[in-house]
Amino acid sequence: MSTIQRIALVLTVIGAVNWGLVGFFQFDLVAAIFGGQTSALARIIYGLVGIAGLINIGLLFAPSEQAEKSPETRPTR
Repeated sequence: MSTIQRIALVLTVIGAVNWGLVGFFQFDLVAAIFGGQTSALARIIYGLVGIAGLINIGLLFAPSEQAEKSPETRPTR
């Protein structure tokens, strides 16, 4: 996993936690920290989290390292 993907994954987790707070407690942590949903800084954070989510779509289609390392269970004849 590249550095960019790791950063994107961290931002995606932050976004997921924020959405969880919004869903369960109606509390937007990003808006609370950065001055409301319409502040420029909050909008930048929201945008970065969105871009990180798009970058992480590639992880869905990346081959698993574990699957590449393990031998096949069925011998070929």
